[in-house]
Amino acid sequence: MTAPDRPLLFLDVDGPLIPFGDPARVPLTDDDNPLLSRLDPTVGARLLALPCDLVWATTWQHEANVTVAPRLGLPLLPVVSWPEDDDTPAPRGLHWKTRRLSEWAGPRPFIWLDDEIGAPDRTWVAVAHPAPALLYRVDPAKGLTEADFERVGEWLDTVPAADGPGTPCPGGSPRP
Repeated sequence: MTAPDRPLLFLDVDGPLIPFGDPARVPLTDDDNPLLSRLDPTVGARLLALPCDLVWATTWQHEANVTVAPRLGLPLLPVVSWPEDDDTPAPRGLHWKTRRLSEWAGPRPFIWLDDEIGAPDRTWVAVAHPAPALLYRVDPAKGLTEADFERVGEWLDTVPAADGPGTPCPGGSPRP
């Protein structure tokens, strides 16, 4: 694969990065969002070490770069924008992000880490997306765990990846 074919990793915030079941990792601060104390600051380095390009795929949108990224040691990342008025009917059970992420990835392989992925999403992507994809459901009570990173790493080992950054993707923010 050439550099533009480097896999993407679409990253949700609530659930995968901010677990709902774990207590705060550090004492609560006076931040506007007390859930931010649930972020594991070691996750950023682990994500950056993966041979893929990270992309925010969250309703936090650009706020993820302002609020979450610095706490994890992440650089500014591209952001998938969500259409405000998407009247296109989705097949029953399909997550509202699924088609948009496949479209944003274009011909590139991708991983999607989210806590709301289900069988209809995997089936749709397997049929409709032109490259390999791993739709990986993260347990929202735990957030990203060692086992999750192992599974993602194993999958990435099966997808030939190029070194270096990929090219800009359509429909999202330009790469920093």
